[in-house]
Amino acid sequence: MGRTSNKDSKSSFEDYFKRATSPMMTLLLLNEKPMYVYNLSQELEKRSNSTYKMNFLYPVLYRLQEQGYVSEYSQEITESHRTRNYYTITDTGKEYLKFMLGKYRELLKAVDTIIENGIADDADLAESANS
Repeated sequence: MGRTSNKDSKSSFEDYFKRATSPMMTLLLLNEKPMYVYNLSQELEKRSNSTYKMNFLYPVLYRLQEQGYVSEYSQEITESHRTRNYYTITDTGKEYLKFMLGKYRELLKAVDTIIENGIADDADLAESANS
């Protein structure tokens, strides 16, 4: 009870990482151009060689909207008046993206330093970290 399998731990790590970075990834893509949800999802998957898949972008987008970092608009895409909702980054979102990218790089560098210092004496860990 209270224990998770190794498989659960591995998927949890990936889930937590994606949850933590998905707002940054979303804003990064929207900084290039307005996109709709399917387009965002496909672009994340394509740019990551199918490693970074996000199936639940709506909650991320809604949270970013509530925070004022993203705005939404509808655009008619067919003659039968079918519309698609597009999301675009706001000026406040651009500022927040800069902050997040800086903080991400700072934390990544710190984690890399900790890892390098921690595995320097362990050949097995060093080998797996480099593969």
